[in-house]
Amino acid sequence: SVVRLLRSVGLDVQQFSSVADFSKAKLSDGPTCLVLDVRMPGRSGLELQRDLAAANRHVPIIFITGHGDIPMSVQAMKGGAIEFLTKPFREQDLLEAIQLGHARDRARLEQERAMAGLKVRFETLTPREREVLAWIAEGKRNAEIAMILGTKPSTVKSQVEVILRKLGAETRGAAAAVWWARQG
Repeated sequence: SVVRLLRSVGLDVQQFSSVADFSKAKLSDGPTCLVLDVRMPGRSGLELQRDLAAANRHVPIIFITGHGDIPMSVQAMKGGAIEFLTKPFREQDLLEAIQLGHARDRARLEQERAMAGLKVRFETLTPREREVLAWIAEGKRNAEIAMILGTKPSTVKSQVEVILRKLGAETRGAAAAVWWARQG
């Protein structure tokens, strides 16, 4: 009935009868949201949630159950679940939770793409440019960087201009943000 509901509102749905079936499947590249029953054949939905977290797979999860209790709900929410619905639940509550899950996953995917682009641009920097960028990230001015590196401030200024251009950054602060993002 959940699959019929989701398809009736135009959502692309994949249905799995167990955690094992889900684990074998290829998931969509677009925004994803899992609707899990707490009790499933074999491994439980809560176990799948822990497995995904351990594998660093960030998928929004909505739990539904006919056998839930407060400790189970707390465990699911602490694990990052968006919602924990007990049967019978309002269809609108499920649809709103899925909408929230898709929005969160869309934002995560956009952030991952942006970070991938930053990494590619960072890799275009020479070792010296990376060294200068590290000092920029520490808040050093061109004259200070020149003294540290034993060069002229005009040379550092030129290097900073190249760094900004390569990173697609408009300011030293934006370039420093790329450095810190790369470090984290």
